[in-house]
Amino acid sequence: MEWVMKALMIISLAVVVFAAVFIIFTIVKKGWSCITWEMVTSLPGNGFYIGKSGGFLNAIVGSLYIVLASTLLGLIVSIPAVFYLNVFLKKSSKIASVARLAYDVLFGIPSIVYGAFAFSIMIFIGMRTSLLGGIITTTLLIIPILIRSMDEVAKNVPSELYEASFAMGATRTETIRIVLRQILPGIATAILLSVGRAIGDAAGIMLTTGFSDTIPTSLTQQTATLPLSIFFQLTAPQAEVQDRAYAAALVLTIIVLLISLLGRFITSYFSKNKI
Repeated sequence: MEWVMKALMIISLAVVVFAAVFIIFTIVKKGWSCITWEMVTSLPGNGFYIGKSGGFLNAIVGSLYIVLASTLLGLIVSIPAVFYLNVFLKKSSKIASVARLAYDVLFGIPSIVYGAFAFSIMIFIGMRTSLLGGIITTTLLIIPILIRSMDEVAKNVPSELYEASFAMGATRTETIRIVLRQILPGIATAILLSVGRAIGDAAGIMLTTGFSDTIPTSLTQQTATLPLSIFFQLTAPQAEVQDRAYAAALVLTIIVLLISLLGRFITSYFSKNKI
């Protein structure tokens, strides 16, 4: 029986690795053959989406705007929530159990639902599609990811650490500073997961961000993102435009790779320098 389970694990690993390698190989092969420096450094020209000159710098900048702003806002909301669940509430608290269940449910909701919800709110308050709408939608999307990821790490902090802190006369607020140092690698991992989800989302922001061929200079302007740029180019009838979609996908893959490497470096650094 043991060899059967081992064989199943090896097959599962092989399938996952093959799928990942095949996807990356396809993106690199098709994207590298048509990507140019002009595409990465210039805005779309007249007729860019029908095969003429220009680039998708607007989509790169728009994606970075949304990801950075939503991650910052998400951390502002999620870090206090995690500490409240783990420092101020008892482990047997029913409130904590209900809150974790709610975050688990929100974690699994498709991004298009967040987009539809945010879009309904925007219509109700008279707000138009804009960079701000995309930031709010993406923030709502990643908050459950941040909270549940950091909460799992915070729950594994030894109870003796809390007891030692309280025995030394530290308040709950002062104890948070000690716990924060212990879960910094977990926070870095949570940020990595959230950024990966946020930068690749197209369904949620399609309804709230809009699309523009320029770089936004205010929160009220519409903006392009890489996932939407890829979607619009893939749906074009011209083969040349469809090839450009793979170039945008290659840039998106490189950005995610760089963020992943940075996240691993930060996690490794804090893991080695914990108190």
